[in-house]
Amino acid sequence: MRGLLRSISLVALALAVPIVPFLLVGGSVEERVARWVDSVTDRPRAALFVSAVLATDILLPVPSSVVSTAGGAKLGVLAGTLASWVGMTAGACIGFAVARFCGRPIVLRLTSREELLRIERLTESLGPAVLVLTRALPVLAEASVLWFGAARLNWRRFLGSVALSNVGIALAYSAFGSYAHEHGATAAALGASVVLPLAGLVIVRLLVRADRPANA
Repeated sequence: MRGLLRSISLVALALAVPIVPFLLVGGSVEERVARWVDSVTDRPRAALFVSAVLATDILLPVPSSVVSTAGGAKLGVLAGTLASWVGMTAGACIGFAVARFCGRPIVLRLTSREELLRIERLTESLGPAVLVLTRALPVLAEASVLWFGAARLNWRRFLGSVALSNVGIALAYSAFGSYAHEHGATAAALGASVVLPLAGLVIVRLLVRADRPANA
């Protein structure tokens, strides 16, 4: 157990090294991403950066929608989709593995009890499909991964659900970013990529809250 945690920690630290300076620069996340999009000229390095940021999404407060949109703007639809998919899937696997081997205590350290209760209520009616339905939602996406890891869901079922969902999400944001970049609206697209997932999160929370009396 300790060896596994040590290995995961080292991987997370290695991924975080190029990311932390990016997060410490002043301004909002959207502004920082926009500056990065304008400054990076090397496509392989840009793709690696996108994947690395998304792989540590479970640990660092970076909106994956913004990063994926920026990746599409910089790399184009296909390369942006691939880079985002690799990062999002790797990040989900890291979170799932940690929760699977450490159990509920580590889950409560990485997310709030309130979000876990929301995931639990959704799971009661939807089962593992919650992994697919929450993939594009901030907070709930991470909470669902941790929840099913702690519940020791089969790896095959987990990877099948998450990997396929991530393809659609990565493609949608990359296409959005590429289109916005071609039309000179990258900054507006980055802002929208923050607002839309948050709106979805609010809707899901309202639905869960409305459904609570019926399940009581």
